[in-house]
Amino acid sequence: MSKHQALDTFGRSGNPIIRSSAFQEASSSGERMTLEGAVNKTGILLFLTVLASAISWNFQGPLISFIAMIGIFTGSIAAIATFGFPMFFIGWIVKPRPYRAPKTAPIYAIGMGFMIGMISQQAEAMFPGIVIQAVSLTFFVAASLLFAYKTGIIRPTQNFVLMVFAATLGIFLTYFFNFIFSLFTGSSFAIFTDTGWMGIGLSLFIVAIAALNLVLDFDIIEQSEEQGAPKYMEWFGAMALVATLIWLYIEILRLLMKLRSR
Repeated sequence: MSKHQALDTFGRSGNPIIRSSAFQEASSSGERMTLEGAVNKTGILLFLTVLASAISWNFQGPLISFIAMIGIFTGSIAAIATFGFPMFFIGWIVKPRPYRAPKTAPIYAIGMGFMIGMISQQAEAMFPGIVIQAVSLTFFVAASLLFAYKTGIIRPTQNFVLMVFAATLGIFLTYFFNFIFSLFTGSSFAIFTDTGWMGIGLSLFIVAIAALNLVLDFDIIEQSEEQGAPKYMEWFGAMALVATLIWLYIEILRLLMKLRSR
């Protein structure tokens, strides 16, 4: 039995990206990806994110704020164009397109970097020292989840992935409706801004789900290599990992701001 057949037989991954037709098509031919290549691509994307964040942090003003808004928009489009957009009981509204990652991943990293820099600078002005705390916690959580994944403490089984996938989709749909609500009312859902135990509890839940998404990202990278995926899957896996790290950092920063404001 080949390695690919063994993975299919034992159902090692329940990741919807890996099980989608887009991934199966990606595993057919061409130059193969490597774990080292995915790590290198992750480093490149993190560098672009940090560079854009540093520019946004040090050069505040209307122009940077406008660029940050453009970054959020283009980054969101790049993410949807690459990862797709699923909907339960309907299927993929926008199907995953991993082959787009070499072009969309840098766009996403730079766009989100400008946004992160602006948010971080504002948070630091309100609560000095909070950014280094958020960065440190993000690194610690990511390292812990990588350790748990590699040692088999946490495995992306079908039930695990379904739980994380459903929770993640629910969170992002809530984000979306909150955005629509804010456009018409000028304010966000109270639960997002609440500094009481209800608001802190929500932030803790979102941080937990964001952290568990790292397991799915590690799974994408590892199984892409094992199944002989083409070279562009290095960018796809790296983009998925960086997107989750950005989300995790923002949610940890939000949680710390709530705790510091009490």
